[in-house]
Amino acid sequence: MARPKPWEVDDELWAVIEPLLPKVERRTRHPGRKRRPDRLVFQGILFVLHTGISWEHLPQELGFGSGMTCWRRLAEWTEAGVWSRLHEVLLAKLRSANALDFSRAAVDGPHPRVKGGSKTGRSPVDRGRTGSKHHLITDATGIPLAATLTGGNRNDVTQLIPLLQAVPPVRGKRGRPRRRPDAVLADRGYDHDKYRRLVWDLGVKPLIARRGTEHGSGLGTQRWVVERAFAHLHWFRRLRIRWEIRDDIHEAFLTLGCALICWRRLTPRRQTAPVPHGP
Repeated sequence: MARPKPWEVDDELWAVIEPLLPKVERRTRHPGRKRRPDRLVFQGILFVLHTGISWEHLPQELGFGSGMTCWRRLAEWTEAGVWSRLHEVLLAKLRSANALDFSRAAVDGPHPRVKGGSKTGRSPVDRGRTGSKHHLITDATGIPLAATLTGGNRNDVTQLIPLLQAVPPVRGKRGRPRRRPDAVLADRGYDHDKYRRLVWDLGVKPLIARRGTEHGSGLGTQRWVVERAFAHLHWFRRLRIRWEIRDDIHEAFLTLGCALICWRRLTPRRQTAPVPHGP
């Protein structure tokens, strides 16, 4: 069997996404051209996310509609909050499958290159180039819990509390949703006693490497999962370079990328589920 392309949406994934999309009723009077099916348009959005191709160069022969159609639907669904809800649903499924580990979290914030738009700034660690930053927090196994976007001139430590607060309430088990990890791991860029106190105030234990100390804090053996998660995120070519002028569109791609990583974590569990045998 031919391996499915990454932008092809199977029935199981579509069954999760479709209920989250806003319903648009077609006008009975002067209905105009029939709306392109949501599933095809979503595949067009995934094609752009995976390949990094410009919207205007989206191949028409794929049947996803024009690049402008896909962009408008992306903006429409972003305004409706579809991507954050999709991420929450998949996190709940992971927690229900005992695949989330809240015993600790890890944070980091590398720089993608940027071509313009808001939430940009001159990076002090990248020879003053204008850029943006992706800030990411993962669970102990590297599953993305939340991601944010800032200008490249923002210090990583200033985003530590916003990242912890951005983690959604994760359901999936009986009782109250889980939102805070027991501890958060960070490198020397987050070393500041003020923020340690703020982390404690959230009920989270800060495990942050100290500046000026020798390497070998031991945190690297647990923090590498967030670096791996960034590698998975930047496998989506549209996230390697920020082409979007509108920051909300780039954040939509960022959240969608996190959701797709969660879905991939669920996929092996479905494939390896025991299959009953006949007599």
